[in-house]
Amino acid sequence: MATQDTQTADSRLVQDVAQQVARRVVGQDYMVDRLLISLLTGGHVLLEGVPGLAKTLTVRTLAETIDTTFQRIQFTPDLLPADVLGTQIYDQSTGQFLVKKGPIFANIILADEINRAPAKVQAALLEAMQEKQVTIGGTTYKLEEPFLVLATQNPIEQEGTYPLPEAQVDRFMLKLRVGYPTRDEEKEIMRRMASGEAIPIEHVASPQAVLAARQRITELYMDERIIDYIVDIVHATREPGAYGLGELAPLIEFGASPRATIALAQASRAHAFLRARSFVTPDDVKAIAPDVLRHRVLTTFEAEAEEVTSDDLVQRVLGKIETP
Repeated sequence: MATQDTQTADSRLVQDVAQQVARRVVGQDYMVDRLLISLLTGGHVLLEGVPGLAKTLTVRTLAETIDTTFQRIQFTPDLLPADVLGTQIYDQSTGQFLVKKGPIFANIILADEINRAPAKVQAALLEAMQEKQVTIGGTTYKLEEPFLVLATQNPIEQEGTYPLPEAQVDRFMLKLRVGYPTRDEEKEIMRRMASGEAIPIEHVASPQAVLAARQRITELYMDERIIDYIVDIVHATREPGAYGLGELAPLIEFGASPRATIALAQASRAHAFLRARSFVTPDDVKAIAPDVLRHRVLTTFEAEAEEVTSDDLVQRVLGKIETP
Protein backbone atom coordinates (compact mmCIF):
# COMPACT_ATOMS: atom_id res chain seq x y z
CA MET A 1 0.00 0.00 0.00
CA ALA A 2 2.89 2.33 0.82
CA THR A 3 4.30 1.75 -2.64
CA GLN A 4 0.94 2.68 -4.21
CA ASP A 5 0.81 5.87 -2.12
CA THR A 6 4.36 6.75 -3.19
CA GLN A 7 3.51 6.23 -6.88
CA THR A 8 0.41 8.42 -6.50
CA ALA A 9 2.47 11.17 -4.82
CA ASP A 10 5.12 10.94 -7.56
CA SER A 11 2.49 11.21 -10.30
CA ARG A 12 0.96 14.23 -8.58
CA LEU A 13 4.38 15.88 -8.24
CA VAL A 14 5.08 15.52 -11.96
CA GLN A 15 1.57 16.59 -13.01
CA ASP A 16 1.59 19.64 -10.72
CA VAL A 17 4.96 20.86 -12.03
CA ALA A 18 3.94 20.27 -15.67
CA GLN A 19 0.63 22.13 -15.14
CA GLN A 20 2.35 25.15 -13.62
CA VAL A 21 4.88 25.31 -16.47
CA ALA A 22 1.99 25.04 -18.98
CA ARG A 23 0.43 28.18 -17.48
CA ARG A 24 3.28 30.24 -18.93
CA VAL A 25 4.70 28.10 -21.72
CA VAL A 26 2.48 27.23 -24.66
CA GLY A 27 3.29 23.97 -26.42
CA GLN A 28 6.95 22.87 -26.23
CA ASP A 29 5.73 19.66 -24.54
CA TYR A 30 8.81 17.80 -25.74
CA MET A 31 11.17 20.37 -24.18
CA VAL A 32 9.26 20.44 -20.88
CA ASP A 33 9.18 16.63 -20.72
CA ARG A 34 12.93 16.38 -21.29
CA LEU A 35 13.69 19.14 -18.76
CA LEU A 36 11.67 17.19 -16.18
CA ILE A 37 13.75 14.10 -17.03
CA SER A 38 16.94 16.10 -16.46
CA LEU A 39 15.59 17.46 -13.17
CA LEU A 40 14.66 13.96 -11.98
CA THR A 41 18.03 12.47 -12.88
CA GLY A 42 20.41 15.36 -12.17
CA GLY A 43 21.64 15.33 -15.77
CA HIS A 44 22.57 18.58 -17.50
CA VAL A 45 20.93 19.64 -20.76
CA LEU A 46 22.12 21.46 -23.89
CA LEU A 47 19.27 23.25 -25.67
CA GLU A 48 19.74 24.19 -29.29
CA GLY A 49 17.27 26.50 -30.99
CA VAL A 50 16.82 29.93 -32.51
CA PRO A 51 16.10 32.86 -30.17
CA GLY A 52 12.56 33.48 -28.91
CA LEU A 53 11.40 29.89 -28.39
CA ALA A 54 10.74 30.30 -24.63
CA LYS A 55 13.86 28.39 -23.54
CA THR A 56 14.72 30.91 -20.81
CA LEU A 57 11.07 31.28 -19.74
CA THR A 58 10.64 27.51 -19.42
CA VAL A 59 13.77 27.05 -17.30
CA ARG A 60 12.95 30.02 -15.05
CA THR A 61 9.38 28.75 -14.58
CA LEU A 62 10.60 25.25 -13.76
CA ALA A 63 12.85 26.69 -11.03
CA GLU A 64 9.91 28.66 -9.61
CA THR A 65 7.61 25.63 -9.44
CA ILE A 66 10.05 23.69 -7.25
CA ASP A 67 10.98 26.77 -5.20
CA THR A 68 14.70 26.67 -5.92
CA THR A 69 17.28 29.36 -6.62
CA PHE A 70 17.78 30.29 -10.27
CA GLN A 71 20.56 32.19 -12.05
CA ARG A 72 20.82 33.14 -15.69
CA ILE A 73 24.34 33.73 -16.97
CA GLN A 74 24.64 35.48 -20.31
CA PHE A 75 27.81 34.15 -21.91
CA THR A 76 29.84 36.73 -23.84
CA PRO A 77 33.33 36.71 -25.41
CA ASP A 78 34.76 38.89 -22.60
CA LEU A 79 33.44 36.74 -19.74
CA LEU A 80 36.03 35.46 -17.23
CA PRO A 81 35.92 32.24 -15.15
CA ALA A 82 35.68 34.38 -11.98
CA ASP A 83 32.48 35.96 -13.37
CA VAL A 84 30.88 32.51 -13.24
CA LEU A 85 32.55 30.82 -10.26
CA GLY A 86 33.30 33.76 -7.96
CA THR A 87 36.48 35.32 -6.62
CA GLN A 88 38.30 36.64 -3.54
CA ILE A 89 37.89 40.29 -2.56
CA TYR A 90 40.25 42.12 -0.18
CA ASP A 91 38.44 43.76 2.76
CA GLN A 92 40.48 46.78 3.88
CA SER A 93 38.65 47.10 7.20
CA THR A 94 39.67 43.59 8.35
CA GLY A 95 42.78 43.10 6.23
CA GLN A 96 41.43 39.76 5.05
CA PHE A 97 40.24 38.28 1.80
CA LEU A 98 36.52 37.53 1.53
CA VAL A 99 35.00 35.05 -0.90
CA LYS A 100 32.39 36.47 -3.25
CA LYS A 101 30.52 33.52 -4.69
CA GLY A 102 29.52 33.67 -8.35
CA PRO A 103 26.18 32.88 -10.01
CA ILE A 104 27.14 29.19 -10.26
CA PHE A 105 26.03 28.89 -6.61
CA ALA A 106 22.35 28.34 -7.46
CA ASN A 107 20.24 25.22 -7.90
CA ILE A 108 19.27 25.80 -11.52
CA ILE A 109 21.64 27.62 -13.87
CA LEU A 110 20.70 28.82 -17.31
CA ALA A 111 23.93 29.22 -19.28
CA ASP A 112 22.67 31.35 -22.15
CA GLU A 113 24.56 31.07 -25.46
CA ILE A 114 27.34 28.98 -23.92
CA ASN A 115 29.17 28.89 -27.27
CA ARG A 116 29.80 32.67 -27.07
CA ALA A 117 32.18 32.30 -24.10
CA PRO A 118 35.90 31.52 -24.50
CA ALA A 119 37.31 28.08 -23.76
CA LYS A 120 38.49 28.90 -20.21
CA VAL A 121 34.99 29.91 -19.12
CA GLN A 122 33.41 26.88 -20.77
CA ALA A 123 35.95 24.61 -19.06
CA ALA A 124 35.30 26.23 -15.65
CA LEU A 125 31.54 25.74 -16.00
CA LEU A 126 31.82 22.17 -17.26
CA GLU A 127 34.21 21.24 -14.44
CA ALA A 128 31.69 22.58 -11.91
CA MET A 129 28.98 20.54 -13.67
CA GLN A 130 31.02 17.35 -13.45
CA GLU A 131 32.50 17.70 -9.97
CA LYS A 132 29.54 19.61 -8.44
CA GLN A 133 32.05 21.72 -6.54
CA VAL A 134 34.01 24.94 -7.06
CA THR A 135 37.46 25.94 -5.81
CA ILE A 136 38.04 29.62 -4.96
CA GLY A 137 41.36 30.69 -3.46
CA GLY A 138 42.35 27.18 -2.48
CA THR A 139 39.06 26.42 -0.69
CA THR A 140 36.58 23.98 -2.20
CA TYR A 141 32.85 24.69 -1.96
CA LYS A 142 30.19 22.06 -2.63
CA LEU A 143 27.32 23.07 -4.91
CA GLU A 144 23.91 22.42 -3.36
CA GLU A 145 21.65 19.74 -4.79
CA PRO A 146 19.59 19.79 -6.88
CA PHE A 147 22.23 21.35 -9.13
CA LEU A 148 21.34 21.55 -12.78
CA VAL A 149 22.92 23.37 -15.71
CA LEU A 150 20.70 24.02 -18.70
CA ALA A 151 22.80 25.57 -21.45
CA THR A 152 21.55 27.09 -24.69
CA GLN A 153 23.36 27.54 -27.94
CA ASN A 154 22.20 29.42 -30.97
CA PRO A 155 22.50 27.51 -34.28
CA ILE A 156 22.63 30.79 -36.24
CA GLU A 157 25.00 33.77 -36.11
CA GLN A 158 28.09 31.64 -35.61
CA GLU A 159 30.43 34.63 -35.92
CA GLY A 160 32.27 35.28 -32.67
CA THR A 161 31.42 31.90 -31.18
CA TYR A 162 33.62 29.23 -29.63
CA PRO A 163 32.08 25.83 -30.42
CA LEU A 164 32.05 23.43 -27.48
CA PRO A 165 34.66 20.66 -27.87
CA GLU A 166 33.16 17.18 -28.28
CA ALA A 167 34.67 15.97 -24.98
CA GLN A 168 32.90 18.79 -23.16
CA VAL A 169 29.59 18.34 -24.98
CA ASP A 170 29.66 14.73 -23.70
CA ARG A 171 29.14 16.11 -20.16
CA PHE A 172 25.56 17.00 -21.08
CA MET A 173 23.13 14.17 -20.48
CA LEU A 174 20.73 15.36 -23.19
CA LYS A 175 20.93 17.60 -26.23
CA LEU A 176 17.56 18.94 -27.30
CA ARG A 177 16.59 20.53 -30.59
CA VAL A 178 13.88 23.07 -29.85
CA GLY A 179 11.56 23.88 -32.75
CA TYR A 180 9.00 26.55 -33.62
CA PRO A 181 5.46 26.40 -32.19
CA THR A 182 2.52 25.39 -34.40
CA ARG A 183 0.18 28.05 -35.85
CA ASP A 184 -2.47 27.44 -33.14
CA GLU A 185 0.15 27.53 -30.39
CA GLU A 186 1.47 30.83 -31.70
CA LYS A 187 -2.05 32.32 -31.60
CA GLU A 188 -2.37 31.19 -27.97
CA ILE A 189 1.04 32.76 -27.17
CA MET A 190 -0.24 36.07 -28.56
CA ARG A 191 -3.39 35.88 -26.40
CA ARG A 192 -1.48 35.11 -23.20
CA MET A 193 1.16 37.75 -23.71
CA ALA A 194 -1.27 40.51 -24.80
CA SER A 195 -1.54 41.97 -21.29
CA GLY A 196 2.23 42.19 -20.87
CA GLU A 197 1.90 41.07 -17.24
CA ALA A 198 3.77 38.09 -15.81
CA ILE A 199 1.60 35.00 -15.24
CA PRO A 200 1.88 33.96 -11.56
CA ILE A 201 3.27 30.50 -10.72
CA GLU A 202 2.69 28.45 -7.57
CA HIS A 203 5.42 26.54 -5.74
CA VAL A 204 4.07 23.00 -6.07
CA ALA A 205 7.18 21.01 -5.15
CA SER A 206 10.33 21.30 -3.08
CA PRO A 207 13.99 20.44 -3.69
CA GLN A 208 13.62 17.68 -1.07
CA ALA A 209 10.71 16.14 -3.02
CA VAL A 210 12.77 16.21 -6.22
CA LEU A 211 15.75 14.52 -4.52
CA ALA A 212 13.46 11.87 -3.01
CA ALA A 213 11.96 11.20 -6.46
CA ARG A 214 15.49 10.87 -7.90
CA GLN A 215 16.23 8.12 -5.39
CA ARG A 216 13.07 6.21 -6.35
CA ILE A 217 13.91 6.53 -10.05
CA THR A 218 17.25 4.75 -9.49
CA GLU A 219 15.27 1.85 -8.00
CA LEU A 220 12.88 1.49 -10.95
CA TYR A 221 12.95 -2.06 -12.32
CA MET A 222 14.97 -2.59 -15.48
CA ASP A 223 14.94 -6.08 -16.97
CA GLU A 224 18.22 -7.68 -18.04
CA ARG A 225 16.99 -7.72 -21.64
CA ILE A 226 16.48 -3.93 -21.52
CA ILE A 227 20.02 -3.52 -20.15
CA ASP A 228 21.36 -5.62 -23.05
CA TYR A 229 19.26 -3.56 -25.47
CA ILE A 230 20.79 -0.29 -24.20
CA VAL A 231 24.34 -1.69 -24.40
CA ASP A 232 23.70 -3.00 -27.94
CA ILE A 233 22.45 0.41 -29.12
CA VAL A 234 25.54 2.20 -27.79
CA HIS A 235 27.96 -0.46 -29.06
CA ALA A 236 26.35 -0.35 -32.51
CA THR A 237 27.44 3.29 -32.79
CA ARG A 238 31.05 2.20 -32.19
CA GLU A 239 31.14 -1.07 -34.14
CA PRO A 240 28.30 -0.84 -36.67
CA GLY A 241 29.69 -3.74 -38.69
CA ALA A 242 29.20 -6.17 -35.79
CA TYR A 243 25.48 -5.37 -35.78
CA GLY A 244 24.81 -5.65 -39.51
CA LEU A 245 25.24 -1.91 -40.05
CA GLY A 246 28.50 -1.98 -42.01
CA GLU A 247 27.26 0.78 -44.33
CA LEU A 248 27.38 3.21 -41.38
CA ALA A 249 31.09 2.62 -40.62
CA PRO A 250 32.36 5.29 -43.11
CA LEU A 251 29.83 7.79 -41.73
CA ILE A 252 30.68 7.56 -38.01
CA GLU A 253 33.92 9.20 -36.82
CA PHE A 254 33.43 8.24 -33.17
CA GLY A 255 30.65 6.33 -31.45
CA ALA A 256 29.01 7.08 -28.12
CA SER A 257 31.04 6.87 -24.90
CA PRO A 258 30.28 4.71 -21.83
CA ARG A 259 28.82 7.88 -20.32
CA ALA A 260 26.07 7.52 -22.97
CA THR A 261 25.21 4.04 -21.68
CA ILE A 262 24.77 5.36 -18.14
CA ALA A 263 22.78 8.40 -19.35
CA LEU A 264 20.51 6.26 -21.53
CA ALA A 265 19.70 3.95 -18.62
CA GLN A 266 19.00 6.87 -16.23
CA ALA A 267 16.93 8.82 -18.75
CA SER A 268 14.92 5.70 -19.71
CA ARG A 269 14.04 5.15 -16.04
CA ALA A 270 12.97 8.80 -15.69
CA HIS A 271 10.92 8.53 -18.90
CA ALA A 272 9.05 5.55 -17.40
CA PHE A 273 8.67 7.42 -14.08
CA LEU A 274 7.01 10.40 -15.82
CA ARG A 275 4.48 7.96 -17.27
CA ALA A 276 3.72 6.52 -13.81
CA ARG A 277 5.28 3.13 -14.53
CA SER A 278 7.45 1.16 -12.12
CA PHE A 279 9.42 -0.58 -14.89
CA VAL A 280 11.28 0.39 -18.08
CA THR A 281 10.07 -0.68 -21.53
CA PRO A 282 11.91 -0.69 -24.88
CA ASP A 283 9.69 2.25 -25.92
CA ASP A 284 11.20 4.35 -23.10
CA VAL A 285 14.67 3.63 -24.46
CA LYS A 286 13.65 4.39 -28.07
CA ALA A 287 11.95 7.64 -27.09
CA ILE A 288 14.92 9.10 -25.21
CA ALA A 289 17.83 7.60 -27.22
CA PRO A 290 18.03 10.38 -29.87
CA ASP A 291 18.38 13.06 -27.15
CA VAL A 292 21.09 11.07 -25.35
CA LEU A 293 23.06 10.11 -28.47
CA ARG A 294 22.77 12.95 -31.01
CA HIS A 295 25.72 14.88 -29.55
CA ARG A 296 27.78 11.78 -28.83
CA VAL A 297 27.79 10.18 -32.28
CA LEU A 298 30.26 12.20 -34.34
CA THR A 299 29.92 12.15 -38.11
CA THR A 300 32.71 12.01 -40.71
CA PHE A 301 33.31 14.41 -43.61
CA GLU A 302 31.75 11.76 -45.83
CA ALA A 303 28.52 11.90 -43.79
CA GLU A 304 28.49 15.70 -44.01
CA ALA A 305 29.00 15.52 -47.76
CA GLU A 306 26.02 13.17 -48.02
CA GLU A 307 24.05 15.41 -45.62
CA VAL A 308 23.65 12.57 -43.13
CA THR A 309 23.22 13.85 -39.56
CA SER A 310 23.90 12.13 -36.25
CA ASP A 311 20.10 11.97 -35.78
CA ASP A 312 19.83 9.97 -39.03
CA LEU A 313 22.54 7.56 -37.84
CA VAL A 314 20.88 7.06 -34.44
CA GLN A 315 17.52 6.32 -36.11
CA ARG A 316 19.16 3.74 -38.37
CA VAL A 317 20.77 2.08 -35.36
CA LEU A 318 17.44 2.01 -33.48
CA GLY A 319 15.76 0.54 -36.57
CA LYS A 320 18.30 -2.26 -36.83
CA ILE A 321 18.84 -3.36 -33.20
CA GLU A 322 16.28 -6.01 -32.28
CA THR A 323 13.75 -4.82 -29.70
CA PRO A 324 13.43 -7.16 -26.71
